[in-house]
Amino acid sequence: MDRYPTVADVAESARRLVSRYPGTGRLRRIGTSRAGRPLLMLSVGHGPRHVLVVARPHPDEPVGGATALALAERVAHGRGRSPATDPTVVTWDIVLCLDPDGAALSDGIEEATAGPEPTLESYYGAAFRPVAAEQPEWAPIVPRHLPESQALFGVIDELRPFLQCSLHSVEAGGSWVQLTHGLPQLAAPFQTSAGTLGIPVQHGTYDALYWDNPSPGIHVLPPPDSTARLAAGSENIGLSTWCAPMRYGGVTAIVEVPMWATDLADDLSPHPAAAEALRDLSRLVRDGGRQVTAVLDRARPFLPPASENALRRVLEWMADDLYDLVADSWEPLARQAAEASGAGDARPLTTAQVCSLDVVARRQPLRAAGLLLRLLRAADDPAAPALHRELSELFTLWSGDFEKALRLRWVPVRHQVEHQARTVVAAADSALRALGW
Repeated sequence: MDRYPTVADVAESARRLVSRYPGTGRLRRIGTSRAGRPLLMLSVGHGPRHVLVVARPHPDEPVGGATALALAERVAHGRGRSPATDPTVVTWDIVLCLDPDGAALSDGIEEATAGPEPTLESYYGAAFRPVAAEQPEWAPIVPRHLPESQALFGVIDELRPFLQCSLHSVEAGGSWVQLTHGLPQLAAPFQTSAGTLGIPVQHGTYDALYWDNPSPGIHVLPPPDSTARLAAGSENIGLSTWCAPMRYGGVTAIVEVPMWATDLADDLSPHPAAAEALRDLSRLVRDGGRQVTAVLDRARPFLPPASENALRRVLEWMADDLYDLVADSWEPLARQAAEASGAGDARPLTTAQVCSLDVVARRQPLRAAGLLLRLLRAADDPAAPALHRELSELFTLWSGDFEKALRLRWVPVRHQVEHQARTVVAAADSALRALGW
């Protein structure tokens, strides 16, 4: 496998699998998206217990569709048999794409990342991620009732899965897992898989800066009353689809794999100048955001209104306060870094921790610039070409700087898929053992 499958490819492969394994596989529609697209779920096996797998919850993270197919084939074919992949013990229910509307706005991402050495510039030029209120897993905490979210809640209430696995990927960095409660036996197979495939384990991640971290790359959601340990805007995380299986004693694993890897992600050496680095990164995200917003300000009169255009909604959301929100969220770490450089007892920040923030600082302006460039290309106003040229120069510069600063290397799609699939199966085996199976 050398490239990501499209949503249509995944659906067609699922139909073929059902034809090949008529007594084992079933495909059904569990709901309809906001734009009327089908939400499809492939079920494999007939066991009394259920693992629920959610692919493509973020449309700019295409690996999940390929992993979903790999898992379905593994269970249907009986390859790598373990208690979790025994179809008489466990039924695997796989939502093939949770956000097909968003995926339609990222429909160039598979082509953009095809080939042996894709670039960040090509990726960000095709990627789309909706505003938080339009992300099906996240919208319920806003609260916003999306049909995609409601379909997933309905499946969770119907199946009562002992494990839900949400398939995510990150543009750059290493691999990590977030859990809604601990699975102690997951750590070893997760780390072994990453090491075997040459994928670094992310030590410290911006997604779970203050979560419990019982082993490298494994993060466990803190108790609901520990709101100070949650990222800004996620104080109501208990309302998300991630936490819904907890009603039935289930656990959710969010499995992240990198598209581009950096060895800085698992460098545990103390960063030599962490406080200064954090100041630089805060400035980087703010300055980049301001530059994109300056172009947006001049383009607003001729761009489609936000109420009618999802790309424009993201740009306005980011321009509102997202860049400052990201930079401000790092202030406690900056204080920790300053104290560690003095005579205090604070632990110094590692190179890996700073690396995880570096990824965020660089990707926020790039995401916005990629979306605005798409809108400018489609605009027929005479001012659009000049604004496109101006922003395109920044976009190319930022993409190249990102790749060089973190010394990024492309992770072959087959390695991304294999690591994610192995981690999901290991999580299922761990969760089964915790249940006494």
